[in-house]
Amino acid sequence: MNIFRFAGDMTHLISILVLLLKIYATKSCSGISLKTQELYALVFLTRYLDLFTDFISVYNTIMKLVFIASSLAIVWCMRMHRVVRRSYDKDLDTFRHYFLILASLILALLVHEKFTFQEIFWALSIYLEAVAILPQLVLLQRSGNVDNLTGQYVFFLGAYRAFYILNWIYRYFTEQHFSRWIGERLRAVLLVLASPLEKQCKTAATSLNRAKAFSFFSKATVSRNWMQFRY
Repeated sequence: MNIFRFAGDMTHLISILVLLLKIYATKSCSGISLKTQELYALVFLTRYLDLFTDFISVYNTIMKLVFIASSLAIVWCMRMHRVVRRSYDKDLDTFRHYFLILASLILALLVHEKFTFQEIFWALSIYLEAVAILPQLVLLQRSGNVDNLTGQYVFFLGAYRAFYILNWIYRYFTEQHFSRWIGERLRAVLLVLASPLEKQCKTAATSLNRAKAFSFFSKATVSRNWMQFRY
């Protein structure tokens, strides 16, 4: 493991902890997109199907369990908690995220390493993570304001993606068996998926203080998320 991947994992973990702190401390999920959280839960569930079949390391297993459990906990709170769910901005969170799921699934069926159940869902998780943040960006752009904890959440989430871009670049130059087939096929596809909302992301960045940095990171994620590695 290199320092960029470790830093990415830690900032990702911090972003989740900040979001959970906001929900449990304020009993509110205002400003948070349930659809983005559902997409992330789906990403982790489909990516870590090998959790009980392939053991890599204790660190690897713990991080998988943490990401799955925390993403499901957030979705449960926003949907089922009798107090938290009242603050959900349903009228603002209207992004049709099922189109992202469908497009990612079609792409996974067309572009994958091996045509097996586990590899198809692994590919789905890669493509879906590249665009999972879009409902959150749209919600922030429509709401026009963001509280401190929500701003910290999106900032650390953006930092996580930035560190992982550095991780991919580092591994490109240092690992002999680096796989480039995804990058050659997906760069243009992900740009097409992101382009309709690129203008909205820029607008959101100008109106949200802490989301300024994240807007840059998220656009970089969509345009450069052409390589991903297993935990």
